[in-house]
Amino acid sequence: CSLPFVQTVESEGRHYDCDFLPFMEIGSVAHKYYLINIRLPVNDRKGINVGIGEIKDIRVVGIHQNGGFTKVWFAMKTFLTPSILIIMVWYWRRITLMTRAPVLLEKVIFALGISMTFINIPVEWFSIGFDWTWMLLFGDIRQGIFYAMLLSFWIIFCGEHMMDQNERNRLSGYWKQVGPIAVGSFCLFIFDMCERGVQLKNPFYSIWTTEVGTELAMAFIIVAGICLCLYFLFLCFMVFQVFRNISGKQSSLPAMSKARRLHYEGLIFRFKFLMLITLACAAMTVIFFIVSQVTEGHWKWGDITIQVNSAFFTGIYGMWNLYVFALMFLYAPSHKNYGEDQSNGDLGVNSGEELQLTTTITHVDGPTEVYKLARKEAQE
Repeated sequence: CSLPFVQTVESEGRHYDCDFLPFMEIGSVAHKYYLINIRLPVNDRKGINVGIGEIKDIRVVGIHQNGGFTKVWFAMKTFLTPSILIIMVWYWRRITLMTRAPVLLEKVIFALGISMTFINIPVEWFSIGFDWTWMLLFGDIRQGIFYAMLLSFWIIFCGEHMMDQNERNRLSGYWKQVGPIAVGSFCLFIFDMCERGVQLKNPFYSIWTTEVGTELAMAFIIVAGICLCLYFLFLCFMVFQVFRNISGKQSSLPAMSKARRLHYEGLIFRFKFLMLITLACAAMTVIFFIVSQVTEGHWKWGDITIQVNSAFFTGIYGMWNLYVFALMFLYAPSHKNYGEDQSNGDLGVNSGEELQLTTTITHVDGPTEVYKLARKEAQE
């Protein structure tokens, strides 16, 4: 702190010009009132608080959730948790009804649903009556697991629709892409434990209180933002490859009968629409992560210039749930057989079309049609 006036009798009662200093964060509100004792010890040897005079007033800035946002947030979590659980049970039941083993894409979608359920569980209800000091750390861990699963899913989701038949359905084929995501998530966990973990014992500790800690935190935000932007560009490239691959399959559609052609045109349209939704969801997720980190940093280092509407946070959260719900609904294995009955009933089917249909049609025990249609080489 500095006093922009000369310490005279006339300047008595004026305020010191101080930088913002992070004080503490509370993850639960188990008590109606909180009493805070603040000490300003004097250290003559280090020159701390020497000759500051009698302090009569200290200005403290408090940031909290308003009642309206809290009600909406709790209501969303309470409603969305059973919704995702129900679609997860339905999705996995349809997979278990198959005589084949689940393919990699189906397993990853189910794992994404589990991570979404984990972040949906409304444990915030218990923070009202229980003094759980670990709620902030638990929330960061939940969000970190979901981020890692979501980023890994997008890589596998695009890769499974552009790989050759002999390369797909193997998690080991994605170690170059998923490995860095896992390592980065672990590093972020260690970084978070350096602050949240220490706060379990000392709630007043903050990495932003020191100059070195502030620089490290700022470097983390910048590097994380750059990495996420590069990830999004790589994802756009993969989606472009998938679109080019699926467009090549459309060249065989004119040789099909009208009913069969319309069926596959609808599949391809829905698939392309889902890929565009994936890109939009990825872009909003990257923006949300960067904005949330920058906003938290502005609270810590005192430059409070960013105001984020609560509708943005609830909108991103709802978007994640709708996206996961749509994935499990659209990629649930089909139990319908579009094979011989429809083909034989159409007089326009020739031998060339039958060969094409046997490579892309959904059998009772086969994966989804889009999954088989989007591969590079037709299985002979």
